[in-house]
Amino acid sequence: MAMRGTGVMALLALILVALMSSVLPACLAATSPYVRPPPRATLSLHHRRLDDDDDQTPQQVHISMVGPDKMRVTWITDDDAPAIVEYGTTSGQYPLSATGNTTTYSYVLYKSGNIHDAVIGPLQPSTTYYYRCSSSSAREFSFRTPPATLPFKFVVIGDLGQTEWTDSTLKHIAAADYDMLLLPGDLSYADFIQPRWDTYGRLVEPLASTRPWMVTQGNHEIEKLPVVEPTPFVAYNARWRMPYDAGTTPSAYNLYYSFDVAGGAVHVLMLGSYTDFAAGSPQHEWLRRDLAAVAGRSTPPAFVVALVHAPWYNSNEAHQGEGDAMRAAMEELLYGARVDAVFAGHVHAYERFQRVHAGEEDPCAPVYVTIGDGGNREGLAGKFVEPQPAISAFREASFGHGRLEVVNATHALWAWHRNDDDEPVVADQVWITSLRANPACHGGNRK
Repeated sequence: MAMRGTGVMALLALILVALMSSVLPACLAATSPYVRPPPRATLSLHHRRLDDDDDQTPQQVHISMVGPDKMRVTWITDDDAPAIVEYGTTSGQYPLSATGNTTTYSYVLYKSGNIHDAVIGPLQPSTTYYYRCSSSSAREFSFRTPPATLPFKFVVIGDLGQTEWTDSTLKHIAAADYDMLLLPGDLSYADFIQPRWDTYGRLVEPLASTRPWMVTQGNHEIEKLPVVEPTPFVAYNARWRMPYDAGTTPSAYNLYYSFDVAGGAVHVLMLGSYTDFAAGSPQHEWLRRDLAAVAGRSTPPAFVVALVHAPWYNSNEAHQGEGDAMRAAMEELLYGARVDAVFAGHVHAYERFQRVHAGEEDPCAPVYVTIGDGGNREGLAGKFVEPQPAISAFREASFGHGRLEVVNATHALWAWHRNDDDEPVVADQVWITSLRANPACHGGNRK
C-alpha cells in the first residue's frame, strides 16, 4: 500500500528542501482593462473518497483517444484488481470487454496505487458508452465518442492545477458541449509531492472520464531530483499515457505524438517543450516525418493545430524567451506545413497573436495563443511588456479556458472564456480561416 501519512509527508518535504537548496477584431491590438477578482485558495489535498469505496474501487478515471475508433481508459485502485474494462451502450449492461495492463511507480518514499489502462473498441462515433473498471459494481461511468465528421468542438486549457479557480474553470467546461479537451502541459502542480497527483486525478475525473483528455507535458511534470530521482516525468508517464505509439506516424516517447479527429479533417500535434527538440533530435525528425505524411495524403486535413508548453511568442514579462530555442528549431517546419494555430501554456495569462512568422505578421502563418490560465496555485502573470507589440492582438491576465470549434473545412471559431466571478464571459473571439483553403498560401503563391 502507498505511504500517505502526515509523518511521511513531513519527511518528504524535508528531503525536498535539502535537495533543492544545494471579442476584439483581429486587426486591433488590445490589453484588457478588466480588473480580475482576488486569488483563491488551493483545494484540500486530503484523500477524498466515497463512503462505500474500498481499496478495489476505481478512482482517478480518465480516457484518451487511440486511433480513430478506440479509447484508452486509465484508472487507479489502492489494492490489486483486474485491469479489465466492461462496456456497452446501455446503462448497467456491459456485453463487451477489454483487458489491459497494470503498473505502479515509486518516488522517494511514495508508492503509487495500481495504475491500470485498457484500450476498448472499435467504437461508433457520436455514441454514449457506459463502462465499469476492474469489474467493480460500485461505480458506473459513461463517455461520448467524438464525431467522425465536422463540426468538431475542442476545449483548450493550460496550467490547470487544483485551486478554487481550477474548480470554477472545470464547472464552466462541464456546462459546455464539447468533444475533446486539449491541455498543453502543467496538469496537477504536484511539484514532487506525489499525493497531489492523486487529488488531481479525483478532481478532474468527472470531466476526464466522460470526454477524451489529450495532454502534453509542462515544466511542472518534470519532477527530477538530483541523485534521488534522476529520471524526469516518472509520474506523468505512468499516469497519463497518450497514444504516442499509435496513428500514422508513431513516436518513440510519450512526450510528443499526433492524432486525427473528425475523420482526418483535423490533425493535432502534441509537442514536447521539455524533451530534445533540436534539429536531428528524435522529436524533430518525428515531426518532419509526421508533417510530410500529412501533406502526402490524398485528402489532407482541413486544419492542423499544434500544442506546446512554453510559448513561442509572448509579450508578458513572465517566462520571456523560454520558448525561443524551440521556435528556432521548429517554426519553419510548422510554417512550411501551413499549421493553422499553435496553443501554449506556461505563462499564467491569456494572449492571442496575429498570424506570425519570424516575428512579423504573415497571412500564411499560424495564429499563436497562450492559454496558461486554467487556475494554477502560482497565480496570474499580470505584467505585460509595454508598449503592446503590433503582433499581439489581445491580452489579459485572468483565469479562463478556450473553445475551438472547427465548423467546416474552411472556418474555425476560437473563443476565450474568462472566469468572471464564477460566470464564463466571452472576452476574446476570432474566426480562423484554414490555410489549406487559402490559395495565396500554396504553390508559387506562397510567401
